[in-house]
Amino acid sequence: MEMEQHPARNTCPMRSVGCSYDTLEAARGASVAQRVVTVQSGPLIRTEGSHVTIWCNVTGYKEGLEQDFEWSMYLPSLPDREIRIVSTAQSNYAYAVYAQRVNSKEIYVERLSRDSAMLHITKVQAKDQGLFECYTPNTDGRYLGSYSARTNLTVIADSLTVSAPAQTLSKVEGDALQLTCEVSRTTMQHTHLSVGWYLKAPDDASAPPQELLTLSKDFVLRSGGPYRQRMAAGDLRLDKTSATSHRLTIHKLQPVDQGLLYCQAAEWIQDADGSWFAMTRKQSDKTPLRIQPTDRDFSIQVSTERRSFTAGEPLELRCTIEAQNVPERFFSVSWVFSSSPVAVVDPSAVPLLGSDYVAREAAGLMTVRKESPNVHLLKLQHLRPNDTGKYICRVTEREKTPTGDFIDRSKRSRNVQITVQPLKSNMTVSLSSNSSEVLEGNVMQLTCLVQSTTDPLSVVWQWTDKQGNEPAQKLASLDRDGTVLHSDAYGERSGYGEIRVERSRADTFLLSIYNVLPEDEGQYSCAATEWFQNGTEPELSWEKIGEKSDTKTVTVKTVESSFMVSASSRTPSVTYGESFDLLCLVKPRHNPRVPASVTWRFMPAGTEASGEGEFKELVTFTREGTLQWGEQLLGLGTRTTVDRSHSNTNFRLSVTRAGRHEAGKYQCTAVLWRKNYDNSWSRVANRTSNLLGISVLQPDSKLRVQKNNQSLVNLEDSRVRINCSVTSQTSPDSRHAVLWYVRRAAAGSEADELLLRIERSGALEYGTYADEERLRRRVQAERLSPRLYALTLNRAESGDSGTYYCLVEEWLSDPEGAWYRLSRDSSGFTEVLVRRPEARLQVEETESNVTVAESGSIRLGCSIPSQSSRDSRFSVSWYVERDEDEELLPTEEERERDCVFSIGHDAIFGNGNCSPGEEAGPNSRLQFERTASDQYSLTIQGARPTDGGRYYCHVEEWLLNPRNAWYRLATNNSGFITVNVLQQESTVKSVVCSNDTLFYFVFFYPFPIFGILLIALLLVRFKSRNNSKSQEGKNGAPLLWIKEPHLSYSPTCLDPPALSLHPGSVD
Repeated sequence: MEMEQHPARNTCPMRSVGCSYDTLEAARGASVAQRVVTVQSGPLIRTEGSHVTIWCNVTGYKEGLEQDFEWSMYLPSLPDREIRIVSTAQSNYAYAVYAQRVNSKEIYVERLSRDSAMLHITKVQAKDQGLFECYTPNTDGRYLGSYSARTNLTVIADSLTVSAPAQTLSKVEGDALQLTCEVSRTTMQHTHLSVGWYLKAPDDASAPPQELLTLSKDFVLRSGGPYRQRMAAGDLRLDKTSATSHRLTIHKLQPVDQGLLYCQAAEWIQDADGSWFAMTRKQSDKTPLRIQPTDRDFSIQVSTERRSFTAGEPLELRCTIEAQNVPERFFSVSWVFSSSPVAVVDPSAVPLLGSDYVAREAAGLMTVRKESPNVHLLKLQHLRPNDTGKYICRVTEREKTPTGDFIDRSKRSRNVQITVQPLKSNMTVSLSSNSSEVLEGNVMQLTCLVQSTTDPLSVVWQWTDKQGNEPAQKLASLDRDGTVLHSDAYGERSGYGEIRVERSRADTFLLSIYNVLPEDEGQYSCAATEWFQNGTEPELSWEKIGEKSDTKTVTVKTVESSFMVSASSRTPSVTYGESFDLLCLVKPRHNPRVPASVTWRFMPAGTEASGEGEFKELVTFTREGTLQWGEQLLGLGTRTTVDRSHSNTNFRLSVTRAGRHEAGKYQCTAVLWRKNYDNSWSRVANRTSNLLGISVLQPDSKLRVQKNNQSLVNLEDSRVRINCSVTSQTSPDSRHAVLWYVRRAAAGSEADELLLRIERSGALEYGTYADEERLRRRVQAERLSPRLYALTLNRAESGDSGTYYCLVEEWLSDPEGAWYRLSRDSSGFTEVLVRRPEARLQVEETESNVTVAESGSIRLGCSIPSQSSRDSRFSVSWYVERDEDEELLPTEEERERDCVFSIGHDAIFGNGNCSPGEEAGPNSRLQFERTASDQYSLTIQGARPTDGGRYYCHVEEWLLNPRNAWYRLATNNSGFITVNVLQQESTVKSVVCSNDTLFYFVFFYPFPIFGILLIALLLVRFKSRNNSKSQEGKNGAPLLWIKEPHLSYSPTCLDPPALSLHPGSVD
């Protein structure tokens, strides 16, 4: 864990123990209080994700000084390493592991007083488990007492679950209700649960929930204030039906029980100080409960601010229905004036007007609406004297009985007497404008203020030229009933809304001319007439009370004379990844009512030379103020930003992380528009700026590859490694594609073959050479470091010899995210020579002469004192050159040799470099032995005269190449062994051995006969000994005892059987 280094505190060295330093006051015996730091007792066990608080207090310090608090912690795995968390004195106190959480206020310190603070961890994590220390820096100038205290925090998993079946309940007042809540937890700590039911009002989200019934952590049942009496009466119960189930029962439901019911559970644990702490709280899903009340009575009340009015003033009457559950019931409301129906509002809030009030409501002088479920409004504008009378409100409720019939119950309010007094005219008229000089395209607004009147008014607007030479032209008029009439001369512009006449207030009339034209300059007048209505329907008459007028002169200023556009840039040339800004300046500051549309256009670099050069629109600030992107979108829209000033004079195009697609010519065009009365637009002026050329260049390449030439000599089946080192690169974000080439030595060609290619993404692609030479399984490419690459040839072959080098391509990502190749560089050449092992085969070349008798054994040895490799295998063959051939063939090459025996390197007889004339088998005279790895022998049994000659062994040394194929590395011959076989003359021995009948007669039949004679001799001797026992005892002379003679013979024909007596045969 990396810790930040902070300056050493000017505090007591031992933070966990008390410190005392002698001072002058202590020497004089002054009484000084000792500092004591206390922290919340531990261990504190909290659930993961909960809000944890730990308080810390300090006493015994010098009065009047505010104390600071520093919090640290120690992990159980590193109990001696401090991890700083937060401090009230230092903003950068936290170590990196807690800095982000402290900066985001997930961890903070709340100061409770000058000497007390509380650490808050709003969302504790499992890694926060450990020993927490509160430290208070010294503020007294001396050290006496303790300056820190510690407590242990244990963080466990939050295993509390709370659930209730999702349902919507509809009950009738007086019914019973049962709801079940499942609460469980799986913690190993000793914790208690509290379970409660709450009711929340459905129509007031800000209102706090109402507690119904709660089973506390101490198994104490308590109810909310309004429900105590019902719980005492047994109408409210909470039963624990199982280890996890809690059932709420409500008898005799009341309308106040309607709302959203939910279950809330909390898991409690007892801290070391004996207090209980709620580690976590959770709620179940809310269950909507609707209750139909049984009380159907209601009352009505009509209210108004006052009852005496003057003609022309408005009247508002409100009818309020007082009843239970009004939104769920069906009420219709009727307004009556002097026994005449005014309006009826049905339960769906649709009004039905009386015949005498239809025209009045259509004129906007009457409003009937439902303000809320239990409040209905009747509003009369411009009261008349004949509106004097009595007003009442009648309410009818329609209810469906259990039989399906409908019953109507009606009630009426008390009479409300309204008095309306007529008026006399004291009218005054004043005309004003928003400006005496209006810019072309802006809005001209004339305000006609008519005061001191309450009766209906009619207003006429007129225009004439500045000098007043032309007759006045009528623009529009506003009748007393609010009808606007436009003159024929201005009817078309008025029809498109360019000239508007309205009455914004009772005494204010407005004439608005939008998109002012130069010809609108002149004098404007407002003439107002006050009217009063006499009589009652159907005979009504209007009487003119008074008439007055006022005039105003307005000048119109044009805008197109000084309109101009220019473009500029501070960075005409940038490299990939840099930013540039283009500024379009539109002068002068024109009126927004005559808007300008500004367009940035762009011609990509290189298109003009190819004949395809054409400016395309990038982005347009439309006259409506919106932004419209064109076909040519720079930076895919993510790196291009546009903005304009509040005055609509500066339009800036900014391109960040520019790429090759942003290079080219830029141009700014501006069009000044005027909106016509028919909502069409006309161009007032068009301006084009100067051209701006922007060049976006690739960065200069700094790629360098190490170019040292070297030579490597390796044996077959060894590993060959060739390194490719990048000594420098353009950017830390550069990526490399590495191509390995080989120039084969055996081919004798200067052409370089691609062995493999490592893409910048790490993908490996083999070249055709790797496929031809079957190198896929043996070649290995590695990236040893960001700038070091290696090529490894496993189990190298001689055909792998050649010149190897790497070609490195440097790739960079342009701002569009496309990769481009910036440069290429090749390494030095590595000459690789793969050779076979040096031939070191040697065969014993000592020559000798051997003379054996006929039928004897001839042993031929073959010794290999030196071999090329310890993995070598040998093919051994014996040849013989006959003696009689020496005189006929004078040269060694012409002598005929016969193959005697051969064994291949695969240990198969006859699989050597020759085929022996004598076949192997059980009757073969040849016996082959390999006494050691380098010792071979061949024995010829039963030598014959024809076996004589010059013998030698021919040895071939074989090795296994990397492709698991055997090849012959070397051959060698041993020295000659000259063998002479002596012929034997005929003797008794040879004659006996050559005749089977004579052999058995001489060597076999005498033995049975000799045995019979021996048995007879023993029997005779036994009898004689019994007869002469007395004589033997007299003279003591022993009798002659003859043991069985030892007979030895050989079953072969080499020696005749011999009968011999060995010592001890005769006792």
